[in-house]
Amino acid sequence: MKRSTERILTTHVGSLPRPDDLAEVMAALEPGQRPAGLDERVHEVVADLVGRQVEVGIDVVSDGEASKSDFVGYVQDRLSGFGGNRYPMLPPVAPSQLERFPKWAARQAQGRHRHMLKAACNGPIAVGDPDAVHRDIANLRAALAGRAPEEVFMTAAPPGLIGARLRNEYYPTQEAYVHAIAEAMRDEYRAIVESGFLLQLDCPDLSGRLVPADQEAAHRADLEMRLEALNYALEGLPPDRMRLHLCWGNFNGPHLEDGPLRRALELAFRARPAAVSFEGANPRHEHEWAVFKEVRLPEGKTIIPGVIDSCTNYVEHPELVAQRIVRYAELVGRENVIAGVDCGFGTFVVQQEVDPGIAWLKLAALVEGARLASDQLWP
Repeated sequence: MKRSTERILTTHVGSLPRPDDLAEVMAALEPGQRPAGLDERVHEVVADLVGRQVEVGIDVVSDGEASKSDFVGYVQDRLSGFGGNRYPMLPPVAPSQLERFPKWAARQAQGRHRHMLKAACNGPIAVGDPDAVHRDIANLRAALAGRAPEEVFMTAAPPGLIGARLRNEYYPTQEAYVHAIAEAMRDEYRAIVESGFLLQLDCPDLSGRLVPADQEAAHRADLEMRLEALNYALEGLPPDRMRLHLCWGNFNGPHLEDGPLRRALELAFRARPAAVSFEGANPRHEHEWAVFKEVRLPEGKTIIPGVIDSCTNYVEHPELVAQRIVRYAELVGRENVIAGVDCGFGTFVVQQEVDPGIAWLKLAALVEGARLASDQLWP
C-alpha cells in the first residue's frame, strides 16, 4: 500500500453513483438472476467509473461497486445457504430513533422497501458462485488499460456485517453463523489480494453504538466475536494489502446513538488491515480528529479520514478540506494520512443521498484540497 511520501494521496470508500439504467436492473434482480446484457453493461460502467476517477485526479480508485446492488446484500448472489423467508435488511438505525422520529423514518423507508427485502439464511453457508469475484477483477483490470492511478482497491463485506444485516434461521447461534460466513468469504478476500488490488473490508459493524449500561457487556462481546471472525477470514493475507472502513451508517439522520471513534479505533487497530478509513467530515464525527492527540497510531498503520461528507449535497470548499487533512497530518505524521470520504456515494442503488453530478464535484474538491494540504505539508 502506497503512503503519502511526497504529497497527500486521495481515495474514497468504494461505491459510486451507477447510471439509472443499471441501477434499475440491479434493484429488480432476484438472487442468482443474470439477465441478458447485464455483464456487458457492468463492464461498460466499470470502465466509465474508473475513467472518471482518474480524470478527476483520485489516486486510489475502485470499480465503483458497479456489479453490486448494495454493499452487503450482494453476497446472496455469491453464497449458497440463503433462501428462507424474506425480510427487510436489518437496519443500522437504532429502533429508539425510528420510534422517536417517525416522519423521518418513513421518508427513509420510502421507495426502499422492496429492494431491502433479503432472504434469510436457511441452510449451510458456502461459496455458491466462485466466478463472481473473478468477473469483478477482470472488469476492473480491463478498465485500467491505458490508465495509471497510484493504486486500485476493491471492496468486500466482512463476516460480522453480513451476519448483522441478513437474518439467520439455520445456525444455532449468531457466533456459529458469523464464523460460517467467515469460512465462505475467505475465497473472495484472497482472490482480491492475489489479483494485485487492495482489499477493503466495509466494517460498520465494528464501529459500535451507544447502548444502555446493562447491555454494554453483551455488545462488547459481540464486537469482539466479529473482530475474531474477521481476522480469521483474513488469516495469511498481508496487512499492507488491506484496508478497513468504519462508519455508523451512510444515511442523513440524527445519528444520536453512534459510538465514539476512540472505541471503534481500539477494535480496528487490532484487525489485520494496515489502513483504517473512518468518518471525519460530517457534523456528528468531525470533532473526533482530536482523539489523535491522545491515541497513538500503531506502528505500520495508516489512517484514511473522511474529509468529504457523503450524505449532503454541499460541495466542500477545498480550503476546508485542506484544513481537515492538515489537522490529522500534524498529529499522526503526513506520511500516515490518505485523504478519503466519509462513506460511499452509491451504498444502495435505489438510494442516493447525494446527486451524482454533485458527488463528482465533491471528489474534485477532495483532490484540490489534498493539493493545498500538500503545499503546506511539503513546503
